[in-house]
Amino acid sequence: MSEDRGGGAELPGPVLLGDAEVREVLDVPCTVRAVRRALLEHHAGQLAAPPRLRAGLGGQELVFTAGRLAGEGLHGFRAYGIGGGDQLVAVWDTASGALLAVVHGAELGPRRTGAIGAVAVEALARPDAVRWGLIGTGPQAWAQLWALAAGPLRPEAVTVCGRRRDRAERFAARAGAEWGLPVRVAREVREAVSGQDVVIVATNSPRPVLEAGWVAPGTHLSTLGPKSPTRHEIPPELAARAAVIATDSPAQAGAYGTGHLLGPAPMTALGAILAGSAPGRTDADAITLFASVGLAGTEVAVAAELVGRYRGRG
Repeated sequence: MSEDRGGGAELPGPVLLGDAEVREVLDVPCTVRAVRRALLEHHAGQLAAPPRLRAGLGGQELVFTAGRLAGEGLHGFRAYGIGGGDQLVAVWDTASGALLAVVHGAELGPRRTGAIGAVAVEALARPDAVRWGLIGTGPQAWAQLWALAAGPLRPEAVTVCGRRRDRAERFAARAGAEWGLPVRVAREVREAVSGQDVVIVATNSPRPVLEAGWVAPGTHLSTLGPKSPTRHEIPPELAARAAVIATDSPAQAGAYGTGHLLGPAPMTALGAILAGSAPGRTDADAITLFASVGLAGTEVAVAAELVGRYRGRG
């Protein structure tokens, strides 16, 4: 099956891909490249990325994010339910309306978020950042380390802390085996925060898991978990200490139903920092803060990259 793109060129029929193909094909460089390109296109007005939509389903919710990458001639959406489980990403060719691919499973979403986090760390952390702290041991924490371990700011030492020490020890052992990273398990959260160059917080905690005073000057901190005024994994006082507060999507940050803990007024778009239109870190002793909220359309960009590489392998 093939489709006519309008100019006579035929497109191959749609492909259905799952976690096995994502793990095999979607490596760190191509994922980070797709996300970086989408962030820059968003800043340039070439990525339409409205805030996510939530459909109430009698006590449950189905969440949709959608995006159109004008420069690549693609559009699509992601759908997922609250509480985990498989996600679905669909990608269309805009000119012909042909469906190019459907990607399902639990791997693409965290890898996309991990790549966004890696881009933020590269843009905002000190170039000599080698000591990293990681709070959380779930799939999102793993994806952050996955994206960063293969990047230019590869850490020399990682300290991880989780609610369950046995899970943190398995996390550390796996990271050491797969990437050769020296990862140690902290006895308490403060060990994973104090004196670190980069701190990544990836929890589901409704209460702060750290204190603002633990964060040393010069640290970059990324937060992935709850960030509403009533549920937040980091203390609001940390915003007052940060010289730069960035996010991948100010529109999404401003669309929180209960408001966003950090903004959106003082928040800078990560794409603007990447493009040089807004300042990032200007002082080695400054604290920088990145609030990851999930720029719509980045999952479409990553899925398109996956499909291109998958078809390129024949």
